[in-house]
Amino acid sequence: MIETFLKGGPVMWPLLLTSIITLGVVIDRLWFIFQERRLRQPQVVENMLECLEAGLTDSAAEAGAKSTDFVARTLTYALTHRENSLSQAILRSSAKELKRFGRGLPVLDTVITLAPLLGLLGTVTGMIHSFGLLGNTELSAPAAITGGIAEALIATAFGLGVAITALLPFNYLNARQEEARHELEDATTQLELLLIKCAGGNCVLRPETVSA
Repeated sequence: MIETFLKGGPVMWPLLLTSIITLGVVIDRLWFIFQERRLRQPQVVENMLECLEAGLTDSAAEAGAKSTDFVARTLTYALTHRENSLSQAILRSSAKELKRFGRGLPVLDTVITLAPLLGLLGTVTGMIHSFGLLGNTELSAPAAITGGIAEALIATAFGLGVAITALLPFNYLNARQEEARHELEDATTQLELLLIKCAGGNCVLRPETVSA
């Protein structure tokens, strides 16, 4: 394998670097997704919305204050900073959470584009070298050319392999980011509607709240 790698030419080294970077980013992002799923607390989000529906805004903020759920954190930030601008607080907190989900995606996107181009560059330079052997009368031109082209194609194969390896997790991580975006949009929309409802004096107080 080492011999095949060396036959690919100098461009194999930047391709190797991109493959190492890709592997590191993929492992880091998959671990992040695993951790986020493990830390989800959908019941906390439901409790916060129920408190808001009952008009207990402070209780809703307290319920999400110590939560590890990213949706609950977003709602809590919006509630605690709603005095200035609720919409801006929602946008800021949502963007902060989505940025965590999108970290590393630009790197994978770059690798998907760059790796095949590097492979193609290695093939072109290898073919230039092979055809340059035509002027060398000491070499058997047909064998030298075909052998050189075969070696040059190694770079293209390696580049395509790196790009394909990066493409699959890239699409998966993009899907998880969109999933998080939809969850945040749904929860924050409910938050805004409930706060507007309470502002209009239409909150439904629970019996235990009245007795208190």
